[in-house]
Amino acid sequence: MEILETILIFIQNQILGMKWLNEFLGNILSGLGIDLNTRLGGSIQFFIYDVIKITILLCVLIFIISYIQSYFPPERSKKILGKFHGIWANIISALLGTVTPFCSCSSIPLFIGFSSAGLPLGVTFSFLISSPMVDIGSLLLLMSIFGAKIAFAYVIIGLVIAVIGGTLIEKLHMEKYVEDFIQNASHVDIDSPTLTRKDRIQYAKDQVMETFKKVFPYIIIGVGIGALIHNWIPESWVEGILGSKNPFGVILATLIGVPMYADIFGTIPVAEALLAKGAQLGTILAFMMAATTLSLPSMIMLKKAIKPKLLTLFVAICVIGIIIVGYLFNVFHAFLI
Repeated sequence: MEILETILIFIQNQILGMKWLNEFLGNILSGLGIDLNTRLGGSIQFFIYDVIKITILLCVLIFIISYIQSYFPPERSKKILGKFHGIWANIISALLGTVTPFCSCSSIPLFIGFSSAGLPLGVTFSFLISSPMVDIGSLLLLMSIFGAKIAFAYVIIGLVIAVIGGTLIEKLHMEKYVEDFIQNASHVDIDSPTLTRKDRIQYAKDQVMETFKKVFPYIIIGVGIGALIHNWIPESWVEGILGSKNPFGVILATLIGVPMYADIFGTIPVAEALLAKGAQLGTILAFMMAATTLSLPSMIMLKKAIKPKLLTLFVAICVIGIIIVGYLFNVFHAFLI
């Protein structure tokens, strides 16, 4: 058991967390005469380390996930979902969301396609919630910062929110609030072409380049904010606003995260800095969930597909679920760390 724990710690710290890289960069910066104990020096080290670490993880994870995703094109996903009914359809839909697009904006076209294909509305919403909030990449990235227990708990609870949210929308019979052009869309099932291993590798490479170009600016912004929090904002400020002394910290973090446009790669450095400054775990995760699931650009896109009443219900379900999860993580913080 001790050997297994040692291996897991090594994976978390040295492979996913790349602590060796931080030490290596520290030695180089010190050799260049930069005092790492100053705010400026610490910010430089934090910025370079996190940009390199997240970029490497981003490229490796997207390649692996995209290779897996090549086995689940939209046509095949629709056929898989069509074989299940009731809550099992919501569960499978949420699980399929873990191997599909990396942000809420890129999930919406698939959501529209699933809806046009005649899949139950609740099933498509389980996918829409799960896809940006939970994926294999988020599991490994969260492990690099918070450890395996918190990462798995985050993913499981994210899937639970997706299943409950989709089920609730299904039970409320909100189909009439989907725009007519989606309900009346004609659909022809086309069998997915058989891809060779070379084709899948090329697809994964293309996805890496496409996603990297789209996501990298947000990594820079996120790491910059993280460096600012980590080295320039007093710990007492963060503890006062997002710590245990503020009972409304989770609600505040959720409301701050909702209008942002970010994915898991952009929120990780901010979460890392907030945790180091004393913010509560559940409050941090609530911010991450809100920023990745509910962003202003994605809401604008979604408004084209569904009517205001359904859009409001979707946002309300997500916000309430995220807030509940945030408080639960804060309560059980001691058992997870």
